[in-house]
Amino acid sequence: MNTPTKQKNVVIRFAGDSGDGMQLTGNQFTRTSSLLGNDTATYPDYPAEIRAPAGTRAGVSGFQMQFANNDIFTPGDKADVLVAMNAAALATNLVTLKEGGLIIVNSDKFGKRDLEKAKLETNPLEDGSLSKFHVIPAAISSLTKEAVKECGLKGKQADRCKNFFALGIVYWLYSRPMEHTQEWIKGKFKSPFQEANLAALSSGNAFADCTEAFFTQYDVAAAEDLPKGVYRSITGNAATALGLIAAAHKAKRQLFYGTYPITPATDILHELVKHKNFNVMTFQAEDEIAGICAAIGASFGGSIGATGTSGPGLALKSEALGLAVMAELPLVVVNVQRGGPSTGMPTKVEQSDLMQGLYGRNGESPLPVVAAATPGDSFYCAMKAVEIAIKYMTPVLLLSDAYIANGSIPWLLPNPNDLDDIPTADLPKVDDFLPYKRDPETLARPWATPGMKGYEHRIGGLEKENETGNVSMDAENHQLMCETRAAKVNRIANDYPATEVTGSDSGLLILSWGSTYGASISAVKQANIEGKKVAHLSLRHISPLPNDLQEIISRYDQVLVPEVNLGQLIILLRYKCEGTFVGLNKVQGQPFRIEEIKNKIDELLS
Repeated sequence: MNTPTKQKNVVIRFAGDSGDGMQLTGNQFTRTSSLLGNDTATYPDYPAEIRAPAGTRAGVSGFQMQFANNDIFTPGDKADVLVAMNAAALATNLVTLKEGGLIIVNSDKFGKRDLEKAKLETNPLEDGSLSKFHVIPAAISSLTKEAVKECGLKGKQADRCKNFFALGIVYWLYSRPMEHTQEWIKGKFKSPFQEANLAALSSGNAFADCTEAFFTQYDVAAAEDLPKGVYRSITGNAATALGLIAAAHKAKRQLFYGTYPITPATDILHELVKHKNFNVMTFQAEDEIAGICAAIGASFGGSIGATGTSGPGLALKSEALGLAVMAELPLVVVNVQRGGPSTGMPTKVEQSDLMQGLYGRNGESPLPVVAAATPGDSFYCAMKAVEIAIKYMTPVLLLSDAYIANGSIPWLLPNPNDLDDIPTADLPKVDDFLPYKRDPETLARPWATPGMKGYEHRIGGLEKENETGNVSMDAENHQLMCETRAAKVNRIANDYPATEVTGSDSGLLILSWGSTYGASISAVKQANIEGKKVAHLSLRHISPLPNDLQEIISRYDQVLVPEVNLGQLIILLRYKCEGTFVGLNKVQGQPFRIEEIKNKIDELLS
């Protein structure tokens, strides 16, 4: 066997029908690469249709991942390798492949009927349209059926093992061991599917080893610049759930999560139900309104109330969210954004709920807004949201999106002892207790809970009289309470650390928020290597904005704001700050590629 050719990083895209197991295949390859010490980043690309007809373009499911021997921030732009399980997968994903890239294609799925369903007039394996790529046809379906024949599987059951056959091929190609996946299969499947999947995996690996078309093996060494420690692969939704749990423990409170299932936020609930032993209570409600109202009730009772949703659900929760603003109770609302409006594109990426989060409630109802930048950052943002909610007695909106929620990275496990405690302010003496008498520093009201003698008070959605909390329709009092609630939120910015800027201290500033972080920081690093004066700032706190943001913006000639929407943060920046702002906007259900931001940088600096 020849010595594998060393590579710094590789981008692979697995694509097939939504029943072909592409997410499982991609996750196993990612897991193995992470265990070998590579830095990894993934992006599952689900079809929006619940179950489109098999073999059609609408039903194609994809999984892109990058693994590298250095620190990376995205699943990569265009793929080096495309594994296509049928004609529709090839047709829809060819644009994601680099020119000269490798295509491993299941040639069994290019019959006349397959081409018709994929809306292809000619067979791309025969018509010369793939001449710019290195194509390796493999009869994956029929070879898989032959491999699992002795396990007693036939027809569709045998065909469902073909993703492991494909995984075996790619494991050989990139010198990945199969042992980790073999052990996983043994723990996941029962006989005869366990034996069949193991056979398919080994057969795919042997096929690549014995096929002349696979003339070269490659290898990507372990990353050397990652901090030492214990890592686990984590998605944004899982990190959010663990962050809420950790924060509740640091606050010495029970976590209550009331929610209604909605794509792509549901996995937060799925993760939390695994951890009831950490004093976690979950409630799957009948609808969005019941979910948030239950969480508000839990907060009133002294728990950490939290709820999760996506854009359509946030709209339904808006009245109850206003109740939490009026009652001034600690509450965390996680919004995992997706393509809209209405039900839109439920599985696709978008950042278009920012204005909804800032202003999408009746009346003057300000609340803090925090945005996670990566899957791992979701853990710390969830903790920060709980901390703010308790200290300032306010609901907090945590923004994620489908790219962060479903994507995964190797995450350095924090030492629990290094995480700060989240204290609750002491209650005043009973003789001095007034439910809306505020802390002079934070303007937060006391968190008095039912059952505490002497701390009984009224609560509800009607306007409160200052300090007493009695219902008040007085005009001057309403003015005072609206201004005070806004001032309370604005004071949160006094707790922020200095805003970090990476790169040049003059020239062009790339100001990103949320999931545009990875492509933005990568583009800036490329530009800096070329000697260009470019810097990057990732905005975690969107409401209130950092106190030092205006000073930072004033250092730069232009500020480029990439957003997966038609321009929402840039409206806020133009209102709140002085500077020359340029928008870069995209609403295609896909995240930004590095090259898209880099091209805009080059254009602005030319």
